[in-house]
Amino acid sequence: MKLNELRDNPGATKKAKRVGRGPGSGKGKTAGRGIKGQKSRSGVAINGYEGGQMPLYQRLPKRGFNKPNRKQFAVVNLGLIQKFIDDGKLGTEITETELVDCGLVRRKLDGVRVLAKGEITSKASITVTGASKSAIAAVEKAGGSLTVTNAAAAE
Repeated sequence: MKLNELRDNPGATKKAKRVGRGPGSGKGKTAGRGIKGQKSRSGVAINGYEGGQMPLYQRLPKRGFNKPNRKQFAVVNLGLIQKFIDDGKLGTEITETELVDCGLVRRKLDGVRVLAKGEITSKASITVTGASKSAIAAVEKAGGSLTVTNAAAAE
């Protein structure tokens, strides 16, 4: 086989039908779009319209509920807190404002919630709005204390 003998498989490529090129082409004049109307014009896409039939997005049932006053917490993992302590960016007394000041959390939102991803080895006393049970257990196991200021936020 030589380079000049390379060919695509028969039927793999198909020439595009050129529309609007005279009556002899079979797709002349209106180019298969019919006569007049919105869909005969260019730049029209009637998304979700099913020809008068009830559209799919309206046939499906509505599900779920978005709580209008839900609390949104800034999330911090224990592993990151330990990394910042090791780097000297955090001390042993850790509050939410210190987490924001050192750059670990961008903003407090409705409070800071600590999760147990990663390991903490240093003895630190952390005061935050919320924490998971496993995070509290991990901090106490390391010899520190994790205080949750808002009992409703902790689970």
